[in-house]
Amino acid sequence: MKILIVEDQRKLGLFLKQALIERAYTATWVGSCAEARDALCETNYDVIVLDLGLPDGDGLALLREWRSAGFNEPVLILSARDAVEDRISGLDVGADDYLAKPFSVEELLARLRSLLRRQSAVKETVLQHQGVKLDLLSRTVHLNGQPVDVTSREFALLEIFLQNPGRILPRTLISEKIWESHYDVDTNLLDVYMSRLRAKFEVPLGKALFKTVRGVGYQLI
Repeated sequence: MKILIVEDQRKLGLFLKQALIERAYTATWVGSCAEARDALCETNYDVIVLDLGLPDGDGLALLREWRSAGFNEPVLILSARDAVEDRISGLDVGADDYLAKPFSVEELLARLRSLLRRQSAVKETVLQHQGVKLDLLSRTVHLNGQPVDVTSREFALLEIFLQNPGRILPRTLISEKIWESHYDVDTNLLDVYMSRLRAKFEVPLGKALFKTVRGVGYQLI
């Protein structure tokens, strides 16, 4: 599941991103309205965590803009504005939930899980390809019916491929979605994780699943 964090406080934004990644979600952090618009143009997200006090605009206006444009994904407002009137305004504009700062990270994660469960009623939550089955809700992976143990990062990497079968994924794209920076990929850490996926899936299957596109990235075939 992909989560977009729109939060102008760098420290908090990176903290939330890391907390989500550690729980096997794919998280992206941006710090302004403009960056949020760009992020949504580039890819789809399953849920958005939205701060209201942004440096280049108001979060409520941004949310109103999204809803007017037909964006229906769940949005959780995370804001220091904790008056009842503020909560009502946020929900009336189109937010699906509202959490005031300061907050408990565990409560935030619980609320996100709740929003994702609601989305599961209308979204595909099981991804399958060539005998590989990945369940986004239970966070489990099976190969031809047999469970496969994967790390949270391997799960996130596999999720990206299963969401884009046949598509050549550039190394930079994978880096942005899985790691904090491009540096890790430059040190061949991505190749290490791809070797692990191949050992866990290609070896038992006896056939190739992942194709290396030299100078570009990888492809699920």
